[in-house]
Amino acid sequence: MLLGHVGDKYGRKKVLTFTLLLMGISTFLVGLLPTYGQIGIAAPIMLVVLRMLQGLSAAGEQAGANSMTLEHAPAHRRAFFTSFTLSGTQAGLILATLVYLPISALPEDQLLSWGWRIPFFLSAVVVAVGIWVRRTLPETPVFNEEEKSHKQAKLPVAVLLRDHKANLGRVIFAALVSVVSTIFSVFTLSYAVNTVHIPRATMLTVLILANVVALGAIPAFAALSDRIGRKPVFIFGAIGSACLIWPYMSAISHANIPLIFVFGLLLSGVVYSAANGIWPSLYGEMFDTRVRLSGMAIGTQIGFALGGFAPTISAAILKPGADGWMPVAVFVTVTAVVAAISVATARETYRTPMHELGK
Repeated sequence: MLLGHVGDKYGRKKVLTFTLLLMGISTFLVGLLPTYGQIGIAAPIMLVVLRMLQGLSAAGEQAGANSMTLEHAPAHRRAFFTSFTLSGTQAGLILATLVYLPISALPEDQLLSWGWRIPFFLSAVVVAVGIWVRRTLPETPVFNEEEKSHKQAKLPVAVLLRDHKANLGRVIFAALVSVVSTIFSVFTLSYAVNTVHIPRATMLTVLILANVVALGAIPAFAALSDRIGRKPVFIFGAIGSACLIWPYMSAISHANIPLIFVFGLLLSGVVYSAANGIWPSLYGEMFDTRVRLSGMAIGTQIGFALGGFAPTISAAILKPGADGWMPVAVFVTVTAVVAAISVATARETYRTPMHELGK
């Protein structure tokens, strides 16, 4: 709500500069945190505060980057260009995992005492590059037009809740497709390593390779949606993910390494990329320029927050035994189907001119 207001009233570029600095500073400070043994309860309190600042940054970052790219993109290639914000996310996940791989090989006492801090310090390099890139970004043409004609909403959130409630709801429920990603990258990693006792390095390799595949799949599916529409591509990704979570988790439960790689790459690298590469343009095109950043920021972050509880929910419903994973697969399937239904009710916008979006 805060950064959506700023971005819709004062510009996309201001938000993107602020979010990068906020994320960079808060991430670096996590690496400097003293331990519980040194300062007691203040240590976890400080960690939670810094994580909240990261969350504040992430909300404005995703919506700001998507809005900026969508509004700069050529009329008939909006999904393709906007999908590169998600390619950046995938590249970031690859980089983060690659950095963590050698650190995870440290003896446990060294990992827990000082090794975990290294990636947080290295994040400063990424932030420096990002600031160098963003300082030259021009504001978007459609926002400049609104600013010159003084058409910005005084309270974008109020306009959003008054005129765009249905699409805001669609984005919230569609964003539940993120449960697939959270379960794949967090819960199944924990389940494979701690319950089935598959080597952590093996599962991290699956994550890296899936993200590498996604780097190609995301813009490819986005380009397809510029030709056939946003809805069919997103729905394919959501329903396909709902189906593939079953053989993937079954392969993990049986410690079948070849099938883990096959279905892991198919699920996260290929099929989920159809939904993941489309949502920046799909959601952004549901709103007009006055409330686009607010609509995307609020809608996605509510959906992502609900999805963020997915590992906790999955741990609670996980049963003992070889088939204990099935309730988790049902949970993922239901959320993905809900996302698909939500998008199925939306208006198709891939041929709608920029000035008519959200009208």
